[in-house]
Amino acid sequence: MLTLWGRLNSHNVKKVAWALAEIGLPHTRHDIGGVFGYTPAYLAMNPNRLVPTLVDGDFVLYESNAILRYLAANYAPALWPADIQTRARADMWMDWQFSYADAQRDAFLQLVRHAPGARDAQAIARSACATGEMMAILDAELAQRAWLSGPAFGVADIAMGVYAHTWFSIDIPRPELPHVAAWYDKLRNRPAFAAIAIPLT
Repeated sequence: MLTLWGRLNSHNVKKVAWALAEIGLPHTRHDIGGVFGYTPAYLAMNPNRLVPTLVDGDFVLYESNAILRYLAANYAPALWPADIQTRARADMWMDWQFSYADAQRDAFLQLVRHAPGARDAQAIARSACATGEMMAILDAELAQRAWLSGPAFGVADIAMGVYAHTWFSIDIPRPELPHVAAWYDKLRNRPAFAAIAIPLT
């Protein structure tokens, strides 16, 4: 039985929860981090004071995208392309997602984690602009292919799809990006998407 440690209002935990749902793997999940705090036992597994952490038997793994790759390689190879160049391109988008997360952070924190009177409008505007510019890069990629993971849905789509869900959900101006919108609609139609379609807070 696999165990996922992490609260479901974390983008990085949502990635792993979604992957587990896609694969249909039995698992248990424990809230930790954020308002739940960290226990000494958890910090012995993951000293970074971050979530998620996956435990598979005696094997302990943290870093969300590493967990996605592990789950795909071990339990669902179809989610991670076998062709080395296709896989490398999927990995590229998984790494790119971390840069995107940096761009989105201020808008997300200000609009979701701060009360209206405590929000920094300039920080939100800067973040909205930066995310729009990066999403335009994603739109150009999705104009050429249906999925970030290659010819089929896979772990790169999960990694970026969690952040796309936030981008479409928070109250910021968004440029018209038809290929991103079409890709996001396909993600939302996947039954396992329900694993992340929870309140952002």
